[in-house]
Amino acid sequence: METLSLQTFTGERALFASRSKKISECIFDGGESPLKESEDIEIEKTMFRWKYPLWYCKNVSVRDSVWFEMARAGVWYSDGVTVSDSLVKAPKNFRRCKGLTLRDTVFTDAKETLWSCEDVTLDSVSVKGDYFAMNCTGVKAKDLVLDGNYSFDGAKNVTVEDSRLVTKDAFWNSENVTVRNSFITGEYLGWNSRDLTLIGCTIESLQGMCYIKNLKMIDCRLINTTLAFEYSDVDAEITTGVESVLNPSCGTIKAGYIGELIVEPDRVDPNKTRIICSEIKTRSDRPEWLR
Repeated sequence: METLSLQTFTGERALFASRSKKISECIFDGGESPLKESEDIEIEKTMFRWKYPLWYCKNVSVRDSVWFEMARAGVWYSDGVTVSDSLVKAPKNFRRCKGLTLRDTVFTDAKETLWSCEDVTLDSVSVKGDYFAMNCTGVKAKDLVLDGNYSFDGAKNVTVEDSRLVTKDAFWNSENVTVRNSFITGEYLGWNSRDLTLIGCTIESLQGMCYIKNLKMIDCRLINTTLAFEYSDVDAEITTGVESVLNPSCGTIKAGYIGELIVEPDRVDPNKTRIICSEIKTRSDRPEWLR
């Protein structure tokens, strides 16, 4: 394997279609697509300063490196990519990749990042940016710290563990998602999803868990969660109370208490949902905005 070290590469496609190269302590600056169509590449301690550095690549590892602000759309249409101990400051990175591993990596501007990727592993990744992981399939995330709205929209076959998610409209339109031992805060959690399972999670959400087909909650804590479960079929075991529940479609809700249970009989059949709790403080057949 040829080693390139302590060099600065500029110009269009500077190392186009490279094979079996180790790139160490280098800079890619002032030219688009420097490593386009490359294979079997090892990169370490390197700086990407311009656009589209890794497109249509195969078998690439990147370690201890930086994508600067203008290295946007950095890794697209590439297979077998591993990034570790790195900093990504550029948006729109990682699109339509397969076999992608991101480990101990920080994204400071992750707008529209990780879209339509398959077979993704996220391990100790920190993300700030909206629309993260849209339409991805086969995602395993652990120790993910996410600050950004509309995350995992349309994603399928996702597991998230031991993570902190500050994200409005998370997991919309998703299928087969399991979140374990995580903290989630954000409005409208999980709308229009299918097969969403939450285990051992602490959740805060306005109008959370609505319009869901097959929602399961096991040993979850809800904080300041209001107007929950609207038109969802629910199997929920909540160790705390719920501030308010609105029009669940069917299933079972087990909780310490419900602050207000709102069921409109002209919209849902009350007999299809079983409520198990020590206290329902208030019952109503109309939400506040219709009274």
